[in-house]
Amino acid sequence: MAKKKEKSVNVSGKPKHSLDVNRDQGKSKSSNARSAATVRRLKMYNTRPLRNSGGKILKHDLQSKELPSTRIMPDRRWFGNTRVVNQKQLEFFREELQNRMSSNYNVILKERKLPMSLLNDHQKQARVHLLDTEPFSDAFGPKTKRKRPKLLAFDYESLMRRADGSQDVFEEKHGATTSEGGEDGFRDLVRHNMFEKGQSKRIWGELYKVIDSSDVVVQVLDARDPQGTRCYHLEKHLKEHCKHKHMILLLNKCDLVPAWATKGWLRTLSKEYPTLAFHASINKSFGKGSLLSVLRQFSRLKSDKQAISVGFVGYPNVGKSSVINTLRTKNVCKVAPIPGETKVWQYITLTKRIFLIDCPGVVYQNRDTDTDIVLKGVVRVTNLQDASEHIGEVLKRVKKEHLKRAYKISDWEDDNDFLLQLCRSSGKLLKGGEPDLMTGAKMILHDWQRGKIPFFVPPPKQEDEVSEQAKEIEVDEAEASAAAARRAIEEVIISQQMADVPVQKDLFSEQDLVDDAPLDS
Repeated sequence: MAKKKEKSVNVSGKPKHSLDVNRDQGKSKSSNARSAATVRRLKMYNTRPLRNSGGKILKHDLQSKELPSTRIMPDRRWFGNTRVVNQKQLEFFREELQNRMSSNYNVILKERKLPMSLLNDHQKQARVHLLDTEPFSDAFGPKTKRKRPKLLAFDYESLMRRADGSQDVFEEKHGATTSEGGEDGFRDLVRHNMFEKGQSKRIWGELYKVIDSSDVVVQVLDARDPQGTRCYHLEKHLKEHCKHKHMILLLNKCDLVPAWATKGWLRTLSKEYPTLAFHASINKSFGKGSLLSVLRQFSRLKSDKQAISVGFVGYPNVGKSSVINTLRTKNVCKVAPIPGETKVWQYITLTKRIFLIDCPGVVYQNRDTDTDIVLKGVVRVTNLQDASEHIGEVLKRVKKEHLKRAYKISDWEDDNDFLLQLCRSSGKLLKGGEPDLMTGAKMILHDWQRGKIPFFVPPPKQEDEVSEQAKEIEVDEAEASAAAARRAIEEVIISQQMADVPVQKDLFSEQDLVDDAPLDS
């Protein structure tokens, strides 16, 4: 008789049922035991809703016993605007805002809480004043009259007179030489594309990227010719379309100009924008502390932002990258004494609250001649095909005594004679002893662009008067910190106008360094 196999008994006390949550989940690879989550899900499938005798569901098993109150309390504020302003109040606020913002030293605080779209009308959305052109009874109501078309002229003769008048006005404004041929019937030579450097679509795209990304725009000017290296188009663009951005004028290379000329330009330009003098140098700089303090005050004014961006724009070869290197006290931007070294924009971190943006040099559309473009440092001298044709203008702008001291030439008749004497004295000769006029001319232009030849445009004469910005800044402000920041900016600008500006040694004579010196330079 076969022995019966005894049934194993669970004596360990551990659950073995497959629907028991507390049982062992089978740590061995061959085990297919269910997990606790699977067990709970399977048990959920077996639940049944609670029904009455008629079979109607009274309560689902997973439904909460406490039902939320789904009724929403009505409020009349839903059906009206939370901020309502009267039309007269809006007009009064517009006029006050326009009067205050006429000065570039004033700053709008809490812009996000102001209805700027109502305060600033776009040109395309400007209101049409119908009642100024025709009375109310003719424009609206039962006696409305049909609008008569506005014609430029009612007959042929009046149209001819109008056309002749517009032609005369155009010729007076643009000159009579705008036709295809000149007075002698010949066209001017086609301009070489090297004189259009800094005007490409890519460069202008880089400029507008910097402007859009910046909270403060620093326009770097050459202290030798501030008005010649200034961009009025950019200033107009910021005033019309970017009123929330601030502009600072920075007179770089102030060491190449007498101190009285620098202070005169500071007084002149400070009437329009905050203006600072600067000398870019990593070791011996001037104006670095003033510029840093002004940027810190602007960061205080923009306290709602985590950080502000400061964009540096201007002509080629005015020293934008050198200014950034001076602020960082190390070479973070590539610099060179030739135009066009910076190709694209780049971000540089100054502090946790201030970021700097370097921009390529942009040449703005104006009526400069080829010689003016070369002397402003836009074109690389090595690329000029005929450099000698620009020397005549250099001899006109620079004083004779400065040229004598720089090149040891006593007297000359014209620019060609000056080049001949310079080539012979410096040994710039070709085969046969002929003077190399091209090399001599490029040497002079190199010295001009690098500041070795003394030259500056004198500031306009003006009487000493109290700055109007100090009066305008003292305005009652709710924010004491913002008012203090604005006063600090004004104090920095005024203090720099009183400071001693460094000048290169042996560059100017003692007579030029005096304020009463003749202004023709």
